[in-house]
Amino acid sequence: MREEISLAIIQSIIDSQKDLIVVFQESTPALINKAFKKFFAVSSLDDYKEEFGPFVNNFVPHPSYFHGEKVAKGSSWVDAISELPEMDRIVSMMTATYEPHAFLVKVQNIEEYVIAVFEDITQTLIKRIMIENNASIDKQSGAYAKNYFLQIAQSYQDAATFNKKIISAIHIKSEEKEASELPELVKHFKGIIRQDDMLIRWGEDSFLLIYLVDNLTNAQKMMDKVYTKGCSFTLITQKEKESIKEFIKRIEI
Repeated sequence: MREEISLAIIQSIIDSQKDLIVVFQESTPALINKAFKKFFAVSSLDDYKEEFGPFVNNFVPHPSYFHGEKVAKGSSWVDAISELPEMDRIVSMMTATYEPHAFLVKVQNIEEYVIAVFEDITQTLIKRIMIENNASIDKQSGAYAKNYFLQIAQSYQDAATFNKKIISAIHIKSEEKEASELPELVKHFKGIIRQDDMLIRWGEDSFLLIYLVDNLTNAQKMMDKVYTKGCSFTLITQKEKESIKEFIKRIEI
């Protein structure tokens, strides 16, 4: 009875985590959490075992990530990935709808058990790749590129949720039609906004200023702060429970 209670407590703890968690016993999954079930669209550990083969087969054989072909004969994937530097312990796994996600893997051995934690770093990885490829900046103006923001938008939403703030946006349309004027305008706005605010090249002659605020009053204060002659300004603030995708759609209208 005591063992059943302890197991229920452990299950409750791991179910509260957003990361995918698997407890292995002799290389076989013995416990999975709610996030893991949701990712693989299974209702229980037994369902998972019936539908999936060896766990290492979940790892997509991508050349940039760890996968089964990188495991030496006679070794386990846990031992193989543990030998890698932490920054290289990344795997790619597919959801039930074949959507690829990148995960940072952390493993810990406790007696005959192995606890594996899979942290979803898909958005962070996209952001890093785009920065490395210099794809984050619009070369003509010096503001952030629109495609870059759309790729990392969910990360920005996660930051807002974590800090208990809302996302606000100011659509800025320049009356200057010459592309050569845009860098000076960007420099002007960058001298006003905060380090964590994002100024994005949104259109041919328009920008989007994205920032986090506590309330509508502070959102308006930012609009007053950046007001500049020669530009028109439109304030759009995220509604309660509105997703970042819905918010962006409303901006595009």
